[in-house]
Amino acid sequence: MFFEAFGTDSFLLLTALLLFSGVFVAKFSSRWGIPALILFILIGMLFGSEGLGIVYFNDASTAQLIGVFALVIILFEGGLHTKWATVKSVALPSLSLATIGVLLTSMIAGLSVYFLFELSLLESLLFGAIVGSTDAAAVFAALKERNIKAKMGATLEAESGTNDPMAVFLTLSFIELITSPDTSLWMLIPRFFFQMGVGLVFGFVLGKLASVSINKIKLDSSALYPIFSVAFALATYSITAFSGGSGFLGVYVAALVIGNSELTYRYSIFQFNEGFAWMAQILMFVILGLFVFPSELFTASIMLNGLLLSAVLILFARPAAVFLSLLGMNYSNKEKLFISWAGLRGAVPIVLATFPIVEGLENSQGLFNLVFFVVLTSALVQGSTISYVAKKMTLVGPKKDVPHHSIELISMGKAKAEMIQYQTNAESAVVGKKLHEVSFPNRANISAIIRDNEVITPYGETEIHAGDFLYILVEEKYKAQLKRTLEERVKKSKEKQREKQKQDAAN
Repeated sequence: MFFEAFGTDSFLLLTALLLFSGVFVAKFSSRWGIPALILFILIGMLFGSEGLGIVYFNDASTAQLIGVFALVIILFEGGLHTKWATVKSVALPSLSLATIGVLLTSMIAGLSVYFLFELSLLESLLFGAIVGSTDAAAVFAALKERNIKAKMGATLEAESGTNDPMAVFLTLSFIELITSPDTSLWMLIPRFFFQMGVGLVFGFVLGKLASVSINKIKLDSSALYPIFSVAFALATYSITAFSGGSGFLGVYVAALVIGNSELTYRYSIFQFNEGFAWMAQILMFVILGLFVFPSELFTASIMLNGLLLSAVLILFARPAAVFLSLLGMNYSNKEKLFISWAGLRGAVPIVLATFPIVEGLENSQGLFNLVFFVVLTSALVQGSTISYVAKKMTLVGPKKDVPHHSIELISMGKAKAEMIQYQTNAESAVVGKKLHEVSFPNRANISAIIRDNEVITPYGETEIHAGDFLYILVEEKYKAQLKRTLEERVKKSKEKQREKQKQDAAN
């Protein structure tokens, strides 16, 4: 093959070509209305042995290793950007979807396979376990920068970030039941609660440790802080897994803790992890595309069975699980239907489908191909229509303001100063005031204002508008005081509004 013939040089060239392809695919995927993961997988197929014949790859263990590594990075990045204030309002329903919802989806899908195809009950339930969870990489990518209603977005992101442990547990449990018939199902239940408990505790503790370490340890270069954060992500997964807990849950919880803490070099850390997560997605989906053989995937049997199972999963198993999991909770039928439709399958089911291959289970390759086709169908049908369905169901929220700009300071660590980004809104007390009318703490100055993606040079007469991004230069020791000032102003504004509403009602 090409790689074998030319060695190191060909490997570096191939890596560059794959990254170039991934970057351009990511750029045009939203414009074409096709989820990026589909195009990444197609790139892998194109470079594979049955495409251009550049790479022959059939190592399930390596695919699994790369997949798990990439999922850790993607989960960590997603958790960093998740605001606890938004998530805590949907914590209970998200947890219900991540546990009861995954279990119900897995059971319904598995029993459907058992009655439709000639597979044993345990093999059928194993398929259901593999496709039972939504995928964090697919959901985070599908919802990013889309103006889905905040409640819906928070529910879906929290569910996808926390339901991988349930899917992993069910998959490994059914593999153990198949390979070790003497294993008791009842013995596995306490193990699940132990894994979840250890994952939560270790994730929280290591997340706190990471936050304190990032703020307290003075590194020589600001570029080392993002690498430091990634090291904590990988360490959290490993330490939690070695302790018998759920590594995926530990990583997501740790990321939530870190992302919602005050951090030195916060934006450098976030931007680095966002870029690294994109790289992990490209690598993971391309490798998974290389691993599949189109001649085995696109057969009449796999395609017909895959379409049938996709229909069962999308139209019956997922909706039934969502409606049952959210019984008695504050969600309308319309919202439940949208959550059902937006439950995308992605990398997690494909990575989990490599576990039976590694264990040498009978029918494992056919099971992998079936899972792969179901994922492609889910991503293509559901992933490309999320915005359309949200609009039709009137579940569209305000347009997301995502800053695509940054302001960097040289030697910020040595200067012991930091640039704080703060976005104003209609409730901010500073809105409508001129800069000379605002009393910021000592040693805190607005260095720039971004308004409608344009830079405004601030001076005393500059008026602050709602939606402005204020970049405030402040010494580290005054950062907490600045934060309190900004929060107090928002609270005071809300109190004034409530008083005004009472006065209007009295009149």
